Amino acid sequence: GYRVSLQGNFFGHNHTYITFPEYNPRKHIKLDPPLNIQSNATASKCQIWWSVPWYLVDILQYELQYKEYSMSWEIALNKTPPSSLPQIEIEATELRSGIAYIARVRCKISENEDSYHSQWSEWSQTTVFQRAGVPKLSEKILNTRTMQFLFIPLSFGTLLYLCWNCKFSSRYCCFLTSGQKASPALTFPRQLLSFSHSIICTMGILR
Repeated sequence: GYRVSLQGNFFGHNHTYITFPEYNPRKHIKLDPPLNIQSNATASKCQIWWSVPWYLVDILQYELQYKEYSMSWEIALNKTPPSSLPQIEIEATELRSGIAYIARVRCKISENEDSYHSQWSEWSQTTVFQRAGVPKLSEKILNTRTMQFLFIPLSFGTLLYLCWNCKFSSRYCCFLTSGQKASPALTFPRQLLSFSHSIICTMGILR
């Protein structure tokens, strides 16, 4: 270690004052703030990352500060990354949709590091981000879905009705004489096939 002293002339006399009897530079470090802070916000979260010298990555800890853009830093929220990686995530539940936010970060030597000790650095430059809105389905898609849900039960209901009529028409056909016209039941399979084909075509259009 080193001994740090202050020497001066006071009232014509030289005096020496010992400021630090044993000074270890490794225990009194102030780092430069992190660089190149950037952000990327989506509807579910906001990712923020920054840069520090590669040889310090494993021994640093960080503190992130963020707030609404129009608010004062005095009421900003603080967040600590869970690891020494120069990045952090903010969940969407912590952000208001449609509001611009601003964030900054600072660093120091980790408390778990025995060989070095430092105070917090100055705050970094800032990054601005805004939570993306949750995408909404268009009215066209909603209308198509509604039509599908309504068309399917109606189609099956109509098929059941035709099948029921076919049953009675078949019984009625037995009482017809040979000189009469063919029963509608004889033409029912062709009608049913045509109706089923139109259902399939309509479903394809709705999709």
